Amino acid sequence: MMVIRLANENDGAAMLDIYGPIIEQTATSFEFSIPSADQFNSRIHKILQTHPWLVCTDQESVIGYAYAGPHRSRVAYQWTVEMSVYIDRKFRQRGVARALYRALIVCLKQQGFYTALAGITLPNESSVEFHQSFGFTPVGTYNNVGYKFGRWHAVGWWEYVLRSYEESPEAPLPLDAVKSSMEVQKIMKSAAASITPNRNQ
Repeated sequence: MMVIRLANENDGAAMLDIYGPIIEQTATSFEFSIPSADQFNSRIHKILQTHPWLVCTDQESVIGYAYAGPHRSRVAYQWTVEMSVYIDRKFRQRGVARALYRALIVCLKQQGFYTALAGITLPNESSVEFHQSFGFTPVGTYNNVGYKFGRWHAVGWWEYVLRSYEESPEAPLPLDAVKSSMEVQKIMKSAAASITPNRNQ
């Protein structure tokens, strides 16, 4: 049974099983070494103080995760987030990433964020197609901004508008204020139900 829920610090090792090969084998992540489970759990804990971090499980095993975090630390950036999603290779092309993003975006809207950004190391046709099909629009490229595996890499940026911009926006709500709302719980269930089941199970 597919379930989408908030992550917890017990999920760190399972998420590292997904993220570790991406660090070691691709330039999707600009990290060079796999963090320890304790380091990764500290990231989860820090993000969950303010922003949503979701996991998708199949039979209680983590098969993907998505989270949003601050774009920059200065106060004027507080209404803008960066989003990321990572899926276990065996579960791709089944709508897991789309389901996680659907639920994540509802959480962000409930909190009162206005703009979501996604940075994509280029070239990455599948990620670009996914984000644009979801409604993200390209806003620019940082050329030769990262060096990994013996070459320079560009990062493209895509933008998703979460709500209409207001003259005097209120500060975003903490995650604790919305995580139990009916709207958030409803989207987690409906998003999980939208994932294509594995016919071999």
